[in-house]
Parts: sequence; C-alpha cells; structure tokens
Amino acid sequence: MKYKEIKKAIFLDRPNRFIAYVLLDGEEEIVHVKNTGRCKEILKKGIPVLLEKATNPNRKTKYSLVGAYKDHKILINIDSQITNYVAYEGILNNQIEELKDIDHLKKEVKHKNSRFDFYYEKGNTKGFIEVKSVTLEKNGECIFPDAPTERGRKHIHELINLQREGYENYILFLIQIEDMKSFGANGITDPKFEEVLKMAKKKGIKILAYDCFVREDELMIKNKVTPVIE
Repeated sequence: MKYKEIKKAIFLDRPNRFIAYVLLDGEEEIVHVKNTGRCKEILKKGIPVLLEKATNPNRKTKYSLVGAYKDHKILINIDSQITNYVAYEGILNNQIEELKDIDHLKKEVKHKNSRFDFYYEKGNTKGFIEVKSVTLEKNGECIFPDAPTERGRKHIHELINLQREGYENYILFLIQIEDMKSFGANGITDPKFEEVLKMAKKKGIKILAYDCFVREDELMIKNKVTPVIE
C-alpha cells in the first residue's frame, strides 16, 4: 500500500487521541492522528514524523500523522486505518502463508450482530479474519495492545462463538515495523485481552503475526513472526 503524498515534520504535542501539533516547514500545524492508541513510547517531542496530505480540500486538518521515527531511529507506521488494506493486498497476493490460494475474500462482513474485517472461503472451509494493528515494540519484541481494548476482546469472543459453529477463523496481528523478532500479548496493560487470546488459541483459532516492509510512503507485508501465546 502506497501513500500518494508524504511530508516530513517534527512532532510537538498530542493534546488528545485525535489531533497532534507538529512543526511543518517552520510553522506549527494541527494534524489528524490516524491512530487512537496511546503511542506514548513513539510520539515524543522533537522526533521526525510523517504526514499524509489530505485529499479533501474542505477537511479541517490538511494532513494526517501516519508514521514516526521512534527514538530518531526506528521507522514505525502508526496508521491503524491502513492495516486492512495491507492485509487485503497481502492475502490476495499470497503473502500470508496460512491464507494462500483462497477462493473468495470479502471486506467488512456483517454476521449476526457483529462486523468482521474479512470473510473468506477456501474449498469447503469458511471463516472470518480479524486484523489488529501493532506498533508497540521494545528491542525487536512486539506486543499488543498498547492500551486496554474492550472492543478487541469483544471481537475475539465473537470469533470463539463462530469457531463453535464450524467456521475456521484467524486473528492477524499486523506489525507495522520491519524485521521484528517476536510477538506476544501485552498482559501487563490488558490481562483480560491476553486471557481471551489464549482461550481463542485453545479453541482452534489461528493466531498469526506478520511484520511489514516499511518505507516513508509505503507499507506491505514482509515476514512471518511466530506469536508467543502460552
């Protein structure tokens, strides 16, 4: 997935989940943040950040913050709105080993009272795929979530119920950082999420993690990362 127009800026402050102040071409600019997570370990004053220019001229903010150089070194894409596009491309291009050569893939599918990222069919197998955006890392080890996520737990409970009905389901953690060593649940921040993720694995739901090829104007699936879910 490529962005059409990216500009570099300097991060100043983030007063709430939705906006940030940056220094762009020597002027202070208010920008939209395409990630409602905390990202506190990434978005620190003075670091270089990446902005995507908005295509809607009537939008209040001209740019969206989509990436940052953590500690001035590690390029991380923090755009949680792009993950489904990257996953969709990756599945169709057979970049995800466990989901190769599927017969049918549909985005944003409603089933009963829930909406899932993808529905797929492969031969006689049918199921749902939920995609999670991962940006929290330390020394090459990634964990999710970076904040308690009731919505994330709800999705997994729903997948467990569908697994009982005969569907074969997947949870894909898309790590928006390059060349990561491992992935696991953030039990310190959200022990309930870790608990339900372990339950999902026991019920037969496939837990996948892939890192990404990350460039300032591009994000695409790269390597499989073995999830550590005990």
